[in-house]
Amino acid sequence: MSKSGNSILILIFAILSSCSPSEEGSVEFADIIFIGENIVTMDDSAVSAVAVRGDRILATGSESEILALRSETTQLVELGDRALLPGFIDAHGHFGGVATYSALLDLSSPPVGTMENIDDIVSAIQAWIETNNIPAGQLIYGIGYDDSLLAERRHPDRDDLDRASTTHPIVIRHVSGHLNAANSLALSESGITASTQVPPGGVMRRRPNSDEPIGVMEETAMGLLPGTGAVVGEEQGWRLRRDAARIYAGYGITTIQEANVSVEYVNALKARATDNPYPVDIVTYIMGNPLSDAALEQVAQETEYTGGIRIGGVKFTLDGSPQGRTAWMSQPYNEGPPGVDPDYVAYPSYDPEAYRRRIDRLLERGVPVLAHANGDAAIELMIDGIDQALAGETIPDHRSVIIHAQLIRADQLDRVRDLGIVPSYYSVHPFFWGDWHRLSFGNERASFISPVRATVNRGIPFTIHNDSPIVPPDMMRLVSITVNRETRSGFILGPEQRATVMEALYAITQGAAYQYFEEDEKGSITAGKRADLVILAANPLTTDPAELANIAIEETYARGKSVFKRDVN
Repeated sequence: MSKSGNSILILIFAILSSCSPSEEGSVEFADIIFIGENIVTMDDSAVSAVAVRGDRILATGSESEILALRSETTQLVELGDRALLPGFIDAHGHFGGVATYSALLDLSSPPVGTMENIDDIVSAIQAWIETNNIPAGQLIYGIGYDDSLLAERRHPDRDDLDRASTTHPIVIRHVSGHLNAANSLALSESGITASTQVPPGGVMRRRPNSDEPIGVMEETAMGLLPGTGAVVGEEQGWRLRRDAARIYAGYGITTIQEANVSVEYVNALKARATDNPYPVDIVTYIMGNPLSDAALEQVAQETEYTGGIRIGGVKFTLDGSPQGRTAWMSQPYNEGPPGVDPDYVAYPSYDPEAYRRRIDRLLERGVPVLAHANGDAAIELMIDGIDQALAGETIPDHRSVIIHAQLIRADQLDRVRDLGIVPSYYSVHPFFWGDWHRLSFGNERASFISPVRATVNRGIPFTIHNDSPIVPPDMMRLVSITVNRETRSGFILGPEQRATVMEALYAITQGAAYQYFEEDEKGSITAGKRADLVILAANPLTTDPAELANIAIEETYARGKSVFKRDVN
């Protein structure tokens, strides 16, 4: 008999022997048993059956072993050709953004949306106003436009948006989330003029040879314009968050990230979840840039889930985005934004000295830290801060995370390994913006974006993410791009950095659980862990890599309960 068989018999005996004779008949064994030949446990075990009781994985093993835990009330799920995997874990994203974006005008380009040029955007805004009968004076907010995919290869400006309407203030947000554009009325109502002072870490683009704003705002300058809260009401926002949890579950995700939020927001989220818990887990990260001492105290103390919500740590934002050409680099862009000097390297979006002071205190208190850093200069700042904070000490198990890490260098990976830092790669970039990055950074730098192979070769734990709502939280497409690295034009961007399918799956299961300090609870189908599971239409390990993105999510289980099931009608 196998080791798993022995352990199951011991488990059954222990359950029965703990009950009096009158209780034996009422003993519950498995609530659910899954049987199939495509169970990917992610813990190196080969099993053909899994038993779940309550919110836990009761046991794994052979079909005959696990069926010993079956009772009259046990639900039996025969997988057939389908695959069972651990529930997927969102290593980085913005849950509230996914919720809010679902109610806004989508100006995305294919494959997410339909915008191919600026005229398409203008027409879409006009149709949105007409269809929704939006009165003059009411703000129009659109999301997802992508200058790299528009025929004009530029941002829509105030003149373009004035064509859509001069009686509605209009603000549209770039796909990266790091820039937005506004029409003349929105600029005027926000008090933005040629003499407006731009906050540190931001840029207000201006007309050539003039101080007049063109309507395009970068980074912190975006805060001069109204945000999505001016369009989506508070109660509507809470309803949309409930819907968003189901959206994530539909992609097989059982743990979601909500990054860059305030302590007040998290308190409200927990309060609403106390009486009506979320069906999946949501891990929040507090905005580090404006973090107060009082907020730091709460972050350091609150680590447990309340209604599916917990504080996971703090997130800093150190620079912008490579697709928006605001990622802070050590060497100039090959092609930068219009009108910049040839030595343009972008800029930090947060005071480097403030980051260095704060990271030291956070690590001292044991607070997990995420740092958004795309360009190699921002990544250097992130690493230096960790290095200086830990100088002379034995490296603790801090698991500080570089979020995105797109333009990381090979020498920086060596420091990441030595300092115990976890890179979380925004590894959908090769497809969505790989061709754009070749223009921005040249082939050599672009080919090393999201260098999974170099990371694996160094033995560094890593994760991958979609950064939703920037792109939808489609985990199988994320796996596919990480494995294939094919751009929109069909170019293979850095083929030597491709991951195996198992490595990509690791990054959204075990690797992500490790990043969250939850590897004892999640990330593999192992007895005793949480019963967070996903059924796929096919086994990704035996699927043609070109078809990985097309594998459907059949059903998602969180805490042992089905939270999504695909409608086959």
